Amino acid sequence: MNPLELLMYQISTVFLWPVLLLILLLFVYGFYLLGRFLVEALQRRQRSPEAVCSLHAWQRRHGVYDGDALELEVLRQLEPLRVISRVCPMLGLVATMIPLAPALLALGEGDFGQVGEHLVVAFSAVIVALVTASIVFLILNVRRRWLLTSLHRIEQAAS
Repeated sequence: MNPLELLMYQISTVFLWPVLLLILLLFVYGFYLLGRFLVEALQRRQRSPEAVCSLHAWQRRHGVYDGDALELEVLRQLEPLRVISRVCPMLGLVATMIPLAPALLALGEGDFGQVGEHLVVAFSAVIVALVTASIVFLILNVRRRWLLTSLHRIEQAAS
C-alpha cells in the first residue's frame, strides 16, 4: 500500500468503535422509544387522544392558538425520530464497510478464521442498525399521524 492508501485505511479503522458504540446506543434508545410509544398507544385507547397528546398540552400551556407555532412543535417532536431513522442505516453501512478491508486482507492470506470474525462484526452491526431504523421509522410514521390529527382538531376548534 502506498502512504495515502495506508493513511486512509488507518483513518477508517479509527471510526469502527465509535460507530459501533453509536449504533448500540441508538438501538437501546430505539427500544426506549418503542416502550414510550406503546404506553402512549395504550393510553390513547383508554382515554381520549386529546388527554394524551402533547400538542393539546402545549396549546393549554401557551393559551393562544398559534398555528405556525404548533406546526413547529410538531416538527420539533418528530425531528429526532426522523434523524435516527435516516442516520442508522448509514452508520450500519459504515460499520459494515470498515471490517471488510481486514476481512479481505485475511482472505488473501488464507486466514479464514479472521475473515469470519470480521464478517460477523460487519453483518451484526448492519442488522442492529437496520432493526433500529425500522423500529424508529414505524414510530415516526404513527406519531406523525397522531400529531397531525391533533393539529387538525386544534385548528378546527380554533376556527
